[in-house]
Amino acid sequence: MSTRQYAIGPAEPVPGLDGARLLYVTCARYSPEWDSEQHIHACAELFFVTGGSGALQLQRETVPLTAGDLVAVDPGVPHTEQSGPADPMQYVVLGVDGLELGAAVGGYVLLHGFANQRQTAACLEMLVHEVSAGGRGSAEACQSLLRVLLIGLTRQHQSVLFPVPAEPKSSRECALVRRYVDEHFKEAITLEQLAAVAHLNKYYLSHAFQKEYGVSPMRYLMQRRIRESRFLLARTDHSLSHIAQVLGFSSPSYFSQCFRRAEGVSPTVYRRSHQGQ
Repeated sequence: MSTRQYAIGPAEPVPGLDGARLLYVTCARYSPEWDSEQHIHACAELFFVTGGSGALQLQRETVPLTAGDLVAVDPGVPHTEQSGPADPMQYVVLGVDGLELGAAVGGYVLLHGFANQRQTAACLEMLVHEVSAGGRGSAEACQSLLRVLLIGLTRQHQSVLFPVPAEPKSSRECALVRRYVDEHFKEAITLEQLAAVAHLNKYYLSHAFQKEYGVSPMRYLMQRRIRESRFLLARTDHSLSHIAQVLGFSSPSYFSQCFRRAEGVSPTVYRRSHQGQ
């Protein structure tokens, strides 16, 4: 009988990993109704391609992907996934808070074959099982498995992971929500949607946004709509009904009510005093 014993020394910190936190796990496979619109996240995303082929579409380039590839995308980088029915791409994506990509060109890093490595595939399979099955200690197990995956990643690409400083985190997420409101304020938006954009609890988002900008997210949305309505009232002949509709108000009367509360006068009086200026 032969016995081998391996001593475990003191744990050494791995740069960039201490603040990493798993936010979500998504398992996807191409289907005809795939939404291919570009989007952004406040966290880094790690795409493990487990089957098929496709591409990651960024603002300035298209990155071909095939089974075994890992592509890591920086926070705030617009992207979308593309594939087709002939060889539908399958992947597991991990949303990871507290990481940025060090040597990333264009906001991403691509490693061929990483997802096919035996240790990576086994760890990813355990992670998907844990997050889908749940149970006692599941969240802790998922965080530990994430750490194993990230350690393997840093061994192959030593400069890829950089920690995100703790202090600017809320500022970055709030800026992401503010930018989203500025781009989508004409649409019907809820606090739950904004929280999903930032991957934050809606109550935490409200507190952080209030602290950052002095108003709540929904109040900022209203201010953005009122600001646009002032321009439309002064510079166009659009009816109040049309303005209310294009700016996302539920009715002309609600628009008038909100405008009067914000400006102290009705939309009609404001238009009369500001047109032609």
